[in-house]
Amino acid sequence: MRRVRMGLLAALCVLPLSGPPAVAQPPQGPVFQDGEAQPVFDPAQAVREDLFVTAPVDSDRDGQDDRVHVQVVRPKETDQGLRVPVVYQASPYFSGGNDVPNHNVDTELYVPEAPGNRSLRTSAADERMAVAADIKWDYEEYLLSRGFAVVYAESLGTGESTGCPTTGAENETIGAKSVVDWLNSRAPGHSADGAPAAAGWATGKVGMMGVSYNGTLPNAVASTGVDGLEAIVPIGAISNWYDYYRSDGAVVAPGGYQGEDADVLAEYVHTRADREPCRAVLDQLRADQDRITGDYSPFWDERNYLNDVGNVRAAVLSVHGLNDWNVKTRQAAQWYEALRERDVPHKIWWHQSGHTDPIRLRKEEWLRELNRWFTRYLYQVPNGVEGEPRATVQREDGSWVQEPEWPSPQAEDVVLRLAPGGPERGGLTAEKKSDRAVESLRDDATRTAEDLAAAPGSPNRLAYFGEPLAEQVRVSGTVRADLALSFDRPAANVTALLVDQAPDGSVSVVTRGWADPQNRQKIDMTSPIKPGQTYQIEVAMQPDDYVFAPGHRIGVVVLSSDHDFTLRPKPGAGLALDLSRTSITLPVVGSVR
Repeated sequence: MRRVRMGLLAALCVLPLSGPPAVAQPPQGPVFQDGEAQPVFDPAQAVREDLFVTAPVDSDRDGQDDRVHVQVVRPKETDQGLRVPVVYQASPYFSGGNDVPNHNVDTELYVPEAPGNRSLRTSAADERMAVAADIKWDYEEYLLSRGFAVVYAESLGTGESTGCPTTGAENETIGAKSVVDWLNSRAPGHSADGAPAAAGWATGKVGMMGVSYNGTLPNAVASTGVDGLEAIVPIGAISNWYDYYRSDGAVVAPGGYQGEDADVLAEYVHTRADREPCRAVLDQLRADQDRITGDYSPFWDERNYLNDVGNVRAAVLSVHGLNDWNVKTRQAAQWYEALRERDVPHKIWWHQSGHTDPIRLRKEEWLRELNRWFTRYLYQVPNGVEGEPRATVQREDGSWVQEPEWPSPQAEDVVLRLAPGGPERGGLTAEKKSDRAVESLRDDATRTAEDLAAAPGSPNRLAYFGEPLAEQVRVSGTVRADLALSFDRPAANVTALLVDQAPDGSVSVVTRGWADPQNRQKIDMTSPIKPGQTYQIEVAMQPDDYVFAPGHRIGVVVLSSDHDFTLRPKPGAGLALDLSRTSITLPVVGSVR
């Protein structure tokens, strides 16, 4: 096995009264074996210090630059001259959250020029959570023992940081970026008593990592192209906040948080002691997010990190759950695709769980992957990680496979058509249908999509299934439904599901998507719907990687409101689907014929 020791080459000479000169021993340096940093440092001896970094933004409008509360944990050897890279986690959650009610989603949909369609929201409770004295992390000891410092930063407007939380806006990016600048001697830092604080112990090479919001901030900071950020590990992270709270014009919720929106999240994390300076900022955020039309706007464009993906230079190891309905799979898939197209060093892990950290799923293998990633890009040890397969995918049976890229390079688009019978169970076939057939459903938002899909028949949805599969078929990528729909009202939700029917007749939802037909032309423009006129509405479902087993049937279900995700108007809206002008496109490996 190959072992490499890195330490200080210079020694401090001390001349005694007699005898040969004594030489002070250099501090313990990092050790690498088989391309991985080894645990040669004692985390129990780590140095922990609190300080503040000045960010070049005044988001609370008090006439002073915002300051970011930072907690540094570094090997004690850094006090003896050793310089180390940093793994940095920025978060709005270190100081807890406030009790904030979500928006009311049992409300009528927006109709252009019609008054009275407003979602209601009560004011947030003014509750402040206690600041944690020592910030902790599952990875802290692991990283410290291997020669990485760990740095935590409280996002603007949270905990001991000043400024305002704005749910992904530019000020939050600037605040998190300022810590990378401080670690590279480009931004001022000071202790609580105002004494200057420098990061002379840091090499300047930084990796960012975290889950959810804590994983989103690495995407945001990487999109600035900041010098010194060498690697990021976004886990269950957002790449475009519009896609978190909207879908092609439809107001949607993160799974499990019906009624949450950008303003609710900002209020939740607004835990700084003096909250009054941010009141006007949060009021403006609430107005600008627009829960009325759902249109893409400058508000959302500021929170779309895909706009600046061309600036990313950090190597990206992305992790996401294929069953994550909080931060949905589109967030990782579109970010990964954009990085791949620009030849940014990239790799992705897809697992079968939801919104979670892979350390809880496959600890040893994950830590080895993470170690090799940071060793390669923060310590610049040539371990060959960049030449390894780009995709690691967990299959439905719990096994893991490695593939050269994602989506599967073998996937090819197959277009399927619908055959009559949707109120019960119609057909789904690769044969092109020419005869015009129109089938109808009536919206009932009180019923869940899962119940409607499983029902043998329902007036509230249309369902279409293929023949039992002769062999397994893998869907890898984004399923798209091109629906020819007419409506009996000027506003309606549109939801499409990809489902799996087992041989026993049970039906499970594989993936789904939503759209507002008023945004059929552009997501930033509402176009009125004329009742009775047929429109082509495309619904892009959440990207997936799913294997249909032999004997199972591929199915597509069309409904209007999705109880757990969309706004929920009163039941009654009618939708009519023209089967002859409708198609479903699936990226598949295998044959569906």
